[in-house]
Amino acid sequence: MHVAFTVLFVLLFVLLCVLGFLANGFIVLVLSREWARHGRLLPSDLILISLGASRFCLQWVGVGNNFYYFFHWVEYCRGPAWQYFGLPWDFLNSVTFWFGSWLSVLFCMKIANFTHPAFLWLKWRFPGSVPWLLLGSLLISFIVALLFFWGNHALYKGYLIRSYSGNMTCKQWSRRLETHYFLPLKLITLSIPCSVFLVSIALLINSLRRHSWRMQRSAHTPQDPSAQAHIRALKSLISFLVLYALSFVSLVIDAVGIFSESDWYWPWQILTYLCTSIHPFVLILSNLRLRGVFGQLTLLARGFRVA
Repeated sequence: MHVAFTVLFVLLFVLLCVLGFLANGFIVLVLSREWARHGRLLPSDLILISLGASRFCLQWVGVGNNFYYFFHWVEYCRGPAWQYFGLPWDFLNSVTFWFGSWLSVLFCMKIANFTHPAFLWLKWRFPGSVPWLLLGSLLISFIVALLFFWGNHALYKGYLIRSYSGNMTCKQWSRRLETHYFLPLKLITLSIPCSVFLVSIALLINSLRRHSWRMQRSAHTPQDPSAQAHIRALKSLISFLVLYALSFVSLVIDAVGIFSESDWYWPWQILTYLCTSIHPFVLILSNLRLRGVFGQLTLLARGFRVA
């Protein structure tokens, strides 16, 4: 790839990360102020502030890792740098996926209308279980990060003492670990929260379908408040689903190492961090409190510009 295109993609990556820093930082600051003022947060706000904080930290780790890898590739591959960057990155990445899944479950529990006893029990218990679910996600993510750290340490040890099995070269050993350890581990650990996310969307779609059918049979207009709530939640979740899927696919392919040494490294990093940078704006616009504060800041900025 031409140097000019590389510089362009680097600048786009930096711009994307700056937007992510601002949006996630805004969510954390606004909800932290609410927490300090009232001494507690609603379950939805608790998930939002956790998701925003994890994404904010993840982007800082990602920026440091990507630039160190790009400008110091030899030292990065032969030294322990990828272990130092990998441990917090794998932890925060897993946490972010779990927090995003719990947010979709919360949307489903608040809006979907089912009369099944199991669903009604979950709808009653879920809000009170949010703090424990978040703590459980932290614990699971810590275990996942340790498993990735073990693989990175084995890879670094192989580079350091050249203790490869048989007559394998350094690159063959690295590729074998990526294919037979990192890729299955990433598929397993990311597929579980993604499955939770997809199930919640499927339930919400089914609830909207059943609700629309009941309204048609009773000759009510489909533009009732319940249907509108379903549609708003689905718009938010479907936009999240697209970004979520892009992030999931990019992380799985990244485990194979296809783009780690190619000219498409920076475009692929842009795709990887697209969800953590763009989705916070969707959350801000779909949350009444966050949208209100954002609107006030926008008016204030316009006032300063006019003055």
